[in-house]
Amino acid sequence: MVKRIVQLFFLVVGGTLGVVFLPNLLQLMNISDISLLNNSYTLAILGALIFFMMTFWLVDYVVDMIRWVEETLVKAPAADLLFGSLGLIFGLIVAFLVVMPLQAFQFQVVNTVLPIFLTILLGYLGFQVGFKKRHELMNLFSLSNRMAKKKGTEGETDLPKGGSLKILDTSVIIDGRIADICKTGFLEGTLVIPRFVLEELQHIADSSDVLKRNRGRRGLDILNRIQKELDIKVEIYEGDFDDIQEVDSKLVKLAKLTSGVVVTNDFNLNKVCELQNVRVLNINDLANAVKPVVLPGEELNVHVIKDGKEHNQGVAYLDDGTMIVVEDGKEYIGKRVDVLVTSVLQTSAGRMIFAKLKLLQKAL
Repeated sequence: MVKRIVQLFFLVVGGTLGVVFLPNLLQLMNISDISLLNNSYTLAILGALIFFMMTFWLVDYVVDMIRWVEETLVKAPAADLLFGSLGLIFGLIVAFLVVMPLQAFQFQVVNTVLPIFLTILLGYLGFQVGFKKRHELMNLFSLSNRMAKKKGTEGETDLPKGGSLKILDTSVIIDGRIADICKTGFLEGTLVIPRFVLEELQHIADSSDVLKRNRGRRGLDILNRIQKELDIKVEIYEGDFDDIQEVDSKLVKLAKLTSGVVVTNDFNLNKVCELQNVRVLNINDLANAVKPVVLPGEELNVHVIKDGKEHNQGVAYLDDGTMIVVEDGKEYIGKRVDVLVTSVLQTSAGRMIFAKLKLLQKAL
């Protein structure tokens, strides 16, 4: 069917060219005296046949190009086509408004070549801007709808009940503690898992390195657990930012567009979010905040595991991993002893507790 349409198009074009140019061509060939050739219908048929025969080999290439364009448009997402088309229309409108004043000039180049060039250029730029800015435009439209709803109905909001959007990054998914936090109910709202984070997680799970592969698979298992076992809403964000390469930068961009909160345990991403005024929840900060408070003078029963860096020191750990340095505790390695806390030191690596043996304290 497409091939017949293309052939019909060539016939129509050939007929038109025959009526317009064949009289001049016949005059040059000194055969314009033939009355039959002076008939417009005859010229149209003759031009159509000549043009069709000259471009007969071109039909298949045109049909293949049309089918390729059709397949490309069918595979493209509807949002991409919509915003690309809107950008193209806007670019053509701008080109028309720019070209209109140029018609006043008497220069041949300005009247013919420049309008064609501006139309093609502005149409292309409009399509590219509409296509590449589609995510921002979609969020802009959704924001406008939210504002309209808010004005129309007092007290209503489109945010999920109980909190805002929580955008998970790859590191916090692999870490796994996010599932336990959601289970306790301390993290409310909607968990947003971007598609580009899932792709990075799948890439890690397919790695040739055994450690990376295990971490990636653990992350996928954590996501399955959150979706199937926990009573919390999970949404997959299908969009992407083609002009941004880094996953962390995409997360920050998404958080800005949706006014969401980035959930991570990555120190560098935490700093980037703070610099760009994006709200961030760090799992490590939460873990440090919920550690039990130990004050000097308190009594603890600990298991001395190894010797310390200084002479005759022993090292023990609390259940949360906090290190306790026990003075004169080296000889008690492998045993449980009662100690008294002498001081607490907070460092960048965590909290460290210094203590003395209770037996020595009593002896003094």
